[in-house]
Amino acid sequence: MSEYQKKVRVRFAPSPTGMLHIGGARTALYNYLFARQHGGTFLLRIEDTDTGRFVEGAEEYIFEALDWLGIKPDEPPVRQSARKRIYEEYVRLLLDNEKAYIAFDTAEELEAKRKETPNFQYDASTRMMMRNSLTLKQEDTQRLIETGHPYTVRIRIKPERIVTVNDLIRGEVKVNTSTLDDKVLWKSSDGMPTYHLANVVDDHLMGITHVIRGEEWLPSAPLHMLLYHYLKWEATMPTFAHLSLLLKPEGNGKLSKRDGERLGFPVFVLDYRERGYLPQAVVNFVALLGWNPGDDREVMSMEELIRTFDLSRCSRSGAKFDYEKAKWFNRQYLQSLSDAALADAFLTILKKKGVMAERDKVMRVVRLMKERIHFVNDLCEEAGFFFCAPMAYDEKTVKKRWKSGTSVQLREIASVLQNIDVTTPLAEEKVKEWIADKGYSIGDVMNALRLALVGEGKGPHLFEIIALLGKEETVQRIESCIACLSIPTSS
Repeated sequence: MSEYQKKVRVRFAPSPTGMLHIGGARTALYNYLFARQHGGTFLLRIEDTDTGRFVEGAEEYIFEALDWLGIKPDEPPVRQSARKRIYEEYVRLLLDNEKAYIAFDTAEELEAKRKETPNFQYDASTRMMMRNSLTLKQEDTQRLIETGHPYTVRIRIKPERIVTVNDLIRGEVKVNTSTLDDKVLWKSSDGMPTYHLANVVDDHLMGITHVIRGEEWLPSAPLHMLLYHYLKWEATMPTFAHLSLLLKPEGNGKLSKRDGERLGFPVFVLDYRERGYLPQAVVNFVALLGWNPGDDREVMSMEELIRTFDLSRCSRSGAKFDYEKAKWFNRQYLQSLSDAALADAFLTILKKKGVMAERDKVMRVVRLMKERIHFVNDLCEEAGFFFCAPMAYDEKTVKKRWKSGTSVQLREIASVLQNIDVTTPLAEEKVKEWIADKGYSIGDVMNALRLALVGEGKGPHLFEIIALLGKEETVQRIESCIACLSIPTSS
């Protein structure tokens, strides 16, 4: 049977130890795309067995982040902390079948052994020198358990065996079991399993057909395969696919929170929302971090990604995180939004800032300025002057554009504007004719006028600004600028 003739069931299994990293979002997305493409099921499992690392609110953050991205599980989430008795059953089965053993070594004893033995590893070559159920008499083992001595259960790995992982991305990966240590599967201290046991048990019981996860878990795959064999689940063992790491924007190494803080970009999912990113832009950007559609397409909707996604086109090497590309994607999606949608978003921002504006005017401003922005929030910086007259004037622009005769010229042009319809294309022609008749420099007059209206030397075409502001507001801003900049400064 082909891998994809099975009823595909995949899962995203984050730990609630903090905010959802963009790398975790990519893993969730790839699982979701794979499931949707093959008519399968996408599940969410919260791996909360490590109680010491639990962070309050992290689980809710994961749910909210996935929902914002449009990555929705097909069934209610599974929480490992609620499945304690299930894991205990399989720990007992492994012990009964001599596939695991009980270890009583304390943290201090293990540390002493590491100092005593270079490159110490708890495995077939060292386990008979340690304090465990393999070296102790049965009655001593039972006595230690009954008296409450803390212990762990470790997997018992036979050395010199070859485990072959057939990875959908990396191909065949062979590992000699002599390189593996006897990992801890369960701890008496909290009665909880470790990641390794809980992961395998849950994937089996949830009917997971494909495990798509990060490259950091590739070294654990042989151990997980051994557990499938030990539990006699070989026939239903899932197929593995290990995704490449997300790398720093420059240099080598895994992308971290510090990289975002240092270079000024978000690394956690909901921070993208706070920065003004559109969810569909983030999805598109993340999808292409380590995967490509096989052609030069870049802007792809969720539906297109579902149709096109193929694990065989995932890169084996790490994907460098290009935060400038993320901004580019957001701009592409922003430009595709209707003026009405952008206007509503900008109106919300203006209201929060205490600025009241008519929707019709906001629509006209958006239509004029949308080509200049990457985020809706950019409109505050790029187009805020349409709604709030300048309270100050850019010093560099003043120094360059405000000359001895500027006040006179602006008073005269204010009179000209009062006598024409500033909303028609003819307004520009009439003003330019007047400037030519007066013998003024068109650059001097126009740049000073822009300074008066905007407060600095930026903005779209000057007469589009005038048409949007209207005659009354334009003249008032000219007068305010003259009053402000014509006051002599003290020496």
